[in-house]
Amino acid sequence: MLIGQAFNGMTIFSPIQSNEGNFTTFLIDNELNVINLWNHPRGPASMAYLQTDSTLLYPYRVQNPTMHSGGVGGGISLYLWNGDLIWDYNISNETYQHHHDIEPLPNGNILILVWEKKNAAEATEVGRQELNNSLNEIWSEALLEIEPISYDSFNVVWEWHLWDHLIQDVDPTLANYGVISEHPELQDVNYGDAGNNQGPGGPHGDWKHFNSVAYNDYLDQIVLSSRAHDEIYIIDHSTTTSEAGGHTGGISGEGGDYLYRWGNPQAYGRGSEQNHLLHDQHGVNWISYGYPGGGNLILFNNNNGNNISAVLEIIPPMYNDNTYIIDSEIPIGPDFPTWIYSNGFHTQMQGGAFRLPNGNTIVTDCDDATFFEINPNNEVVWSYDHGGPNIMIARVQKYDDTYLESEFPDYTIGDINFDGTLNIFDLTYLSDMVHGFGYSPTPPADINLDGIVNSEDVNLLIESLMNYD
Repeated sequence: MLIGQAFNGMTIFSPIQSNEGNFTTFLIDNELNVINLWNHPRGPASMAYLQTDSTLLYPYRVQNPTMHSGGVGGGISLYLWNGDLIWDYNISNETYQHHHDIEPLPNGNILILVWEKKNAAEATEVGRQELNNSLNEIWSEALLEIEPISYDSFNVVWEWHLWDHLIQDVDPTLANYGVISEHPELQDVNYGDAGNNQGPGGPHGDWKHFNSVAYNDYLDQIVLSSRAHDEIYIIDHSTTTSEAGGHTGGISGEGGDYLYRWGNPQAYGRGSEQNHLLHDQHGVNWISYGYPGGGNLILFNNNNGNNISAVLEIIPPMYNDNTYIIDSEIPIGPDFPTWIYSNGFHTQMQGGAFRLPNGNTIVTDCDDATFFEINPNNEVVWSYDHGGPNIMIARVQKYDDTYLESEFPDYTIGDINFDGTLNIFDLTYLSDMVHGFGYSPTPPADINLDGIVNSEDVNLLIESLMNYD
């Protein structure tokens, strides 16, 4: 491998095990040294998010979800760098069940994917013709933006419901009747199965199977991925909750309707199988501005061919005012990805890709619990295989080495585990850092402030502890 071409950063990942037990989120450097780790009592629903203040957001699987299908979650925890749990909440009730992904927002709030349960009567009211499960339910999708306010509570400050943006062409007496191909901004309520009876938790009503959510601060837009319908969607986040429930308002003027969709135009009555380019995709996100391809979308297409996965980069067609070019008749573009990488890897579940600042792309093969980094020439320059039976890794992210430096949390010199006390535990952490056992140096460990963590700092901390009252 061309190790010298790898992006110098910190990679975070949370292995998923098929059996219950202790679960861990790892943060490693390019030499595979563990910079930090966090232990969890429950397994991950998708991937964890390291924030610039060094806290960790971790979506996890609750023990008894109210709705059970692939990617089920239900809980979200927030940890300090030292592993202390400071916020935890479950979203698993008779109306909503968190699943798969979350997205931290710049304002400190969190976007959360949830299934929204609808019964047979509610489905009939909007023109749904068939339910495909013995529960007689359909699980639609919703997004909740929450503001954590105390250890185990939050405020819902914004929400979006797919159920507000439906169209059907079977019953002209209903308000949402129309010609589906003329309204790509709306969701055909009869497209696709409403779950089945063979899910991992038994019968389920999972209809769309959203599996990732990402946010674009510059556009104030959200992108979503639907595995079941082979499409990605962009919606407007600048709306109020009331506007998000309608068809007007927000920067776009289109309320909560789809601003853009791509991957399977047959879902809105256009094109043919030749235009059906996505198959069971995961992990769509915007490439950061300033990176090569900045502003484009990148995603992991699980079944790009027979037992072949691929990473796709697309350029959404846009006008200068950041609205999307949507023709009145033909499939929404682009016709093909601007870049594709596929080289023999495949995962049926989860998976993802992120563009890095130097133009490399880090890719996760979930089923094989491996991830690797490729350069712009499609050469693998760095890789890691977590190994072991029945272990998967949903997605990984890689952060710049300076990601935490500008906003490293307030600390006391010597209080390495952030417990507010100088004691033998801090000395243990410091010793491990100096000897390279499990922990990389952090600012509180630099006792003499010389920019290096070494044996001199150990001696100074011992001296401090001996004199500590």
